[in-house]
Amino acid sequence: MSKGYRIIAAALICCLLGMAELPAQSQASQPTYWWNDRVFYEVFIRSFQDSDGDGIGDIQGLISRLDYLNDGDPSTSDDLGVTGIWLMPPAEAHSYHGYDVTDYYAVESDYGTRADMRQLVAAAHERGIAVIVDMVLNHTSSRHHWFLGARIGDPTWRDWYIWQADDPGYRGPWGAVAWHRAGGDYYYGVFWDGMPDLNYRNAAVTQEMQHVASFWLRDIGVDGFRLDAIKHLIEAGERQENLPESRQWLSSYEAHLETVKPGSFTVGEIFGGPSFVVARYIEERAIDIGFDFKLASEMIEAASRGSNRDIIRAHRAAMRDYPFNQFATFLTNHDQNRLANALRQNVGRNKVAASLLLTGPGVPFLYYGEEIGMIGTKPDERIRTPMQWDDSPLAGFSEAARPWQPLQAAEHVASVNVARQANAADSLLSHYRDLVHLRNSHAALRRGDWTHVESSTRGIYAFLRSHEQERLMVIINLDDEPIAGFALSLAESERDLSAPTLAFGSGELSAPVLNAAGGFDAYAPMLALNAHSTIVLAF
Repeated sequence: MSKGYRIIAAALICCLLGMAELPAQSQASQPTYWWNDRVFYEVFIRSFQDSDGDGIGDIQGLISRLDYLNDGDPSTSDDLGVTGIWLMPPAEAHSYHGYDVTDYYAVESDYGTRADMRQLVAAAHERGIAVIVDMVLNHTSSRHHWFLGARIGDPTWRDWYIWQADDPGYRGPWGAVAWHRAGGDYYYGVFWDGMPDLNYRNAAVTQEMQHVASFWLRDIGVDGFRLDAIKHLIEAGERQENLPESRQWLSSYEAHLETVKPGSFTVGEIFGGPSFVVARYIEERAIDIGFDFKLASEMIEAASRGSNRDIIRAHRAAMRDYPFNQFATFLTNHDQNRLANALRQNVGRNKVAASLLLTGPGVPFLYYGEEIGMIGTKPDERIRTPMQWDDSPLAGFSEAARPWQPLQAAEHVASVNVARQANAADSLLSHYRDLVHLRNSHAALRRGDWTHVESSTRGIYAFLRSHEQERLMVIINLDDEPIAGFALSLAESERDLSAPTLAFGSGELSAPVLNAAGGFDAYAPMLALNAHSTIVLAF
């Protein structure tokens, strides 16, 4: 599978002219890839399911819960329906979170073995679930044998890290100490002294990390990687983020992955970067897609404030700046306070956020427990607490006397768990489940273009998604109250919009009166739309 991403001439001209949206025909001619058909689910193995009673989630526990994610039967709808899993680092590490790796070729002993990991990948593939794993490229643990050798001056390992005889005196990009003393010298570790940065100006380091990737792709069988902290890979003095050298290195790394496993997938974390910065990595073939943090924050703001203004701008920017649909969307992840806290545990607002994520363009990623409204605020351990499966004392996560991390408050677990929501049609879990299955069923939501539809009120957000002969219109009431008397406008359309049917949601639907250009003016699809509700029209 080729990974060349080229913006066709019509799209480039539109961008240069500053047009907000590209014509549907030119967008539809853009390439899409297998990951565009996926909804990914981020799993922290340590917190998902404990199978052996030691209080720590493990690979066998995750395997036992795969049917919850996707049972492999397309005729059923009681699974969540996700078609991809992103595993937070599964390699052996010093800390609980796994981002300070001590052995890239070993599976974290708390989680299981290589055989367990291979079994997980096989079981996921049987259910149609792709598996990607966190690859920590920027740094290792200070307890990795490479660094231990480098620290004592072993010439085999010394140049695998970045050393200075004297403290250069500057700090990291966010003001933290970046140079740390070891013996009489200083080493660079942008995150903290327990995570020394690797030196990618050393060809031996590059070769080794390519071998690591080959091991996970070929020997374990994963389908790709979430690449951690890639804007920090290569530095030039006080220039410590998003250097061209980092993108060049990643481009060669990406080419290596293709030789090992054609069609393998990479999604990059470029934290805080605007869409045009993230897009540069994709256009230069450094990654396949990257997370759009700005779009994530605007989806949450739209759900929180009930206004469409900024989410329109964010979607326009994404469709303008990225190669067509080649960006990752999400709401929150393992580094952020949980979505339910950001939305003040309001179920309706959580449903709005889910609707924005799962009907919009890009490749969506869910954070485990987000679909039931789990809570958690920093420190990090408290946003990574055990999954809440039921209202038992340990929420169905473990039979241990004490799990690795205490659960959230008992009253929260009693009301927010999978068992309580699974059979409730109006639950948050049911809303997520229905939306994921809707996306799986409609190519327009997975691969389609995006066109904003004007609304008479900021509380209503409407847009079209089109792919080949399929066209859908998504209408979301962002507001805490029902909205009556709203009207929608679309200047023109080359496709027939005269006979809509309801593909999602409920209510009595009216047909638009088309204007001379095939669009509509002051179209009222329903007399009113309930608070926080979503409808999807098919034409």
